[in-house]
Amino acid sequence: MAKKIVIVGGGLAGLSAGIYARMNGYEVQILERHTVPGGLCTGWSRGGYHVDGCIHWLIGTKDGTPSNRLLREIGALDGTPIVHHDVFTRIDTGPAGNAAPFIVYGNADRLREHMLEIAPEDACAIEDLVARIKRLADFPFPEKPVELMGIRDMFSFFATMKPFYADYKELGKITLAEYATRFKSPRLREGIAGLFGDMPDFSALGAAMMLAWQHAGDGGYPVGGSLALAKRVERRYLNLGGSIRYGASVSEISVKGGKAVGVVLANGEKVPADIVVSAADGHATLFDMLKGRYVTRALRRMYETFPIFEPLLILSLGVARDLSAEPHQAVRALKKPISVEGKTHTKLGVKQYCYDPSLAPAGKSVIEIMYSSDYDYWKRLSADRAAYDREKALIAKTLIGALEEFYPGISADIEMTDVATPLTFERYTGNWRGSYEGWRLTPRATTTRVRKTLPGLKNFYMIGQWVQPGGGIPNAVSSGRDLAWILCSRDGKAFKVAAS
Repeated sequence: MAKKIVIVGGGLAGLSAGIYARMNGYEVQILERHTVPGGLCTGWSRGGYHVDGCIHWLIGTKDGTPSNRLLREIGALDGTPIVHHDVFTRIDTGPAGNAAPFIVYGNADRLREHMLEIAPEDACAIEDLVARIKRLADFPFPEKPVELMGIRDMFSFFATMKPFYADYKELGKITLAEYATRFKSPRLREGIAGLFGDMPDFSALGAAMMLAWQHAGDGGYPVGGSLALAKRVERRYLNLGGSIRYGASVSEISVKGGKAVGVVLANGEKVPADIVVSAADGHATLFDMLKGRYVTRALRRMYETFPIFEPLLILSLGVARDLSAEPHQAVRALKKPISVEGKTHTKLGVKQYCYDPSLAPAGKSVIEIMYSSDYDYWKRLSADRAAYDREKALIAKTLIGALEEFYPGISADIEMTDVATPLTFERYTGNWRGSYEGWRLTPRATTTRVRKTLPGLKNFYMIGQWVQPGGGIPNAVSSGRDLAWILCSRDGKAFKVAAS
């Protein structure tokens, strides 16, 4: 009789684990608190427009790469056109009125030309950066789970890592802001440090890898966006015979004799299982579902001290104007600073989605403005719903006013306005403090390994962004695949992948 696996969470990690487990003969049921699949890989429709809440660019969109194979195995890219942008983003540097753009080209050679035009005095630092980008474009990732690697596997992997080790070691220890100080030009320093907005502690290695993926052509956008991708993965899972139950919120993981034996739903219903997998929020799993009983000192320290990707405040607009000739993504310098959540901002990040015709009616556009947000600010406001709604309306008015600097008259063209706060993401996904990608990719997190198991608890595993620092879709998917591979190994079965 096949072992029954219950997976808590129907995001991409949970769906991936379910897909690979079904490929290998396990009985699988996914319990998802929401009404749709995908978790944080999501979107929502408003007033004839569709807001994409996740994917800006996706590793694995280049044919033939290991990440591409993963995405195709789970059906994520089935029949989906991929859009690749020549320019990753444009960042205004310097004060408004005298701002000069730093254009982040996807191709490293074109980026080199642009940077040399800006600052020929930084030629050595520019050549060094471009050389690193090109080397890291071929960076290897282990396809076999680290938990199952033997001595021979380790030596083989380390051999493939040798050409990248110096970059990995050096860049993994410093932040992007620290790396930017290697450039003499204020414009280059500001542009490079601003690649990830207001995250000065973001890993220099993580940033270099992002630029490397862009150079390799492996950072495209799947037309249809995040929710459509999640539904394709759900379809693959269901076609393999898996089951998923929506509106099923898990309150407790049942433990008997040091073994996980099932879960208890919020309505008191008990769901038995031979193996329990949490693909849900890490904090809720450890401190709520398991009551903190299996939290190690190292895990507790992570949750107390490691920075997370701060939650987002997102203003989405549906406008009766064709913005396809505008940059798809740009950080604009504002003539007049604005205040959002009581913080002063001198720049406005603007993204338009005209490259995805499925998100808006013909001739119209979806615009997105996004800032890192303060969870506690919104949590306090939520005690007074009227005050919470007033603040959302005020922020929308402020940001639309700022947008008028760059698109005069845009206010009159707005047909849809949507404001998502950290509490929006917390409410729909259960993610701790509304974080959209778990642990921020700081130098410390880059070198931290989080185990999928907990000491003293058998037949239980954790997967997803809270055990894969840096988060992201490929990490989520690979953690699900690795879990199925580990289960097969422990049950004496050969891990296999069924053709789609």
